[in-house]
Amino acid sequence: MLGIKRQLGVRSTIGAGMRVNGDCSFQDGLQIDGTVLGNVTAESGQPSVLVIGEAGRVEGAISADHVVIGGTVIGPVLAREALELQSKAQVQGDVRYKSLEMQQGAVIAGQLQPQVTPPPAEATPAAPPAIVEPTLREPTLDPDRH
Repeated sequence: MLGIKRQLGVRSTIGAGMRVNGDCSFQDGLQIDGTVLGNVTAESGQPSVLVIGEAGRVEGAISADHVVIGGTVIGPVLAREALELQSKAQVQGDVRYKSLEMQQGAVIAGQLQPQVTPPPAEATPAAPPAIVEPTLREPTLDPDRH
């Protein structure tokens, strides 16, 4: 698993059998093994990790630097850095990420949208040259006129 759990500690947990109605915001790390009916968002300004266990379920948008999904997400996913989809992951919604690791068996019903940084302005290719169509002249019967 990308070594994410070793890099950041999971400070908060929504345990199995627990249900949260409403949006959640967190700092550092959050493990969800229960159900969240609302958006789950990491506060910006510091690294974050969101881990949704196999029994975890989120019905809403999720957003964090590193996202690990082993359960179910119904809503859009934004992984600002890395996204890991474990074998039992099921996502219904568009997924945006910088790097992706997807195990066999994971299911996504939505668009995969890699977030790449735009190239610098000087590296932008020039526009292709315009194609100029030749103009056709009407044939004339005047032998002196070409």
